[in-house]
Amino acid sequence: MSTRYFTPKLFSFLRDLEANNDREWFTANRDRYVDDVQEPALDFINDFAKPLSKISPHFVADSRTVGGSLFRIHRDTRFSKDKTPYKTNTGVQFRHIRAKDVHAPGFYLHLQPGECFMGVGIWRPETKTAYAIRAHIDENSGKWKRAAHGTAFRSVFELGGDSLVRPPKGYDADHPLIDDLRRKDFIASFRLTQKAITSDTFIDDFAGHCRTARPFMRFLCEAVGLEF
Repeated sequence: MSTRYFTPKLFSFLRDLEANNDREWFTANRDRYVDDVQEPALDFINDFAKPLSKISPHFVADSRTVGGSLFRIHRDTRFSKDKTPYKTNTGVQFRHIRAKDVHAPGFYLHLQPGECFMGVGIWRPETKTAYAIRAHIDENSGKWKRAAHGTAFRSVFELGGDSLVRPPKGYDADHPLIDDLRRKDFIASFRLTQKAITSDTFIDDFAGHCRTARPFMRFLCEAVGLEF
């Protein structure tokens, strides 16, 4: 039986939060956040555990309210000029079981009015990890091209993220995969519509896109020494 997890109320709350991003407003509207954002997201995470286990048994759908797959609504403003206290998006990440933070391969869902997408890969790995990925690309170029540039994957996902201005140390500018070797982020994304997210088939559609990304995710896991 199909289930509708997210409704237009989620996007309505986030729009209102963007226009009233202060603690007083949020406190007065906390029940809306719980009912329209947090609980639907936690239900989605909980129910995605089974299809995720079939995609890979080494990724986790954690429906805890704190420290789980759902990103906290509070912003870290310690080193930011923007002191607004709350995020105006809802983020969900299904992390590798051995990951200690977000800088590891994961499946990501971003919900924000006018800016919804899902992402896969590893964002901004530390230098040592980035070089391990580059070495794996260099040594397994055919496998990388099939995983990151194959027809099935590229029909859904677009590679993105930041890149180095110059070739990384140890690689020539004329390397056939220099554009990939220059990447700082080894990620790909797929834009989603609000209509798709609020449909009762979204969890199945999301699982299908995650399955399409399996070769890409497997490659990155192998590159950083993680099971897939």
